[in-house]
Amino acid sequence: MNKIDPSLYLSNQNTSREPKPTIDKDGFLKILMTQLQNQDPTAPMNENEMVQQMATLTSLEQMMNMSKSIELLVNSQVESPVTQYSHLIGKYVTYLSSGEDSETSREETGKVIAVSQRDGIAILELDNKEKVEVTKVSKVSLN
Repeated sequence: MNKIDPSLYLSNQNTSREPKPTIDKDGFLKILMTQLQNQDPTAPMNENEMVQQMATLTSLEQMMNMSKSIELLVNSQVESPVTQYSHLIGKYVTYLSSGEDSETSREETGKVIAVSQRDGIAILELDNKEKVEVTKVSKVSLN
């Protein structure tokens, strides 16, 4: 007679599973299919319930697709300021130099030789040794 391997007993199986706080599309379909397979043939599922569950499934799928699209959009918007303004290297920028007050401030121009960032703001390093926040630039030119 064949013997059953004791490691296959349910008492020897790892039964600790973490429940998921949300259900995905595949999980929803599994539940729906299990309901359909185990329903009483003399009292099948109400058609309205079936339509409602299918509508819920469609809604769930659309929300998941929208969530993925929004995530891609957000990731594409979170571009480093250094990368975003690196095209200014080699170009001339005009900016308002910071003076004591508005009367001593004047427009200056310098050639961008590098781009860095501080606190999420792009800093243009110029050939005249100035460091200018990109928000202070009023003009960009080739010469």
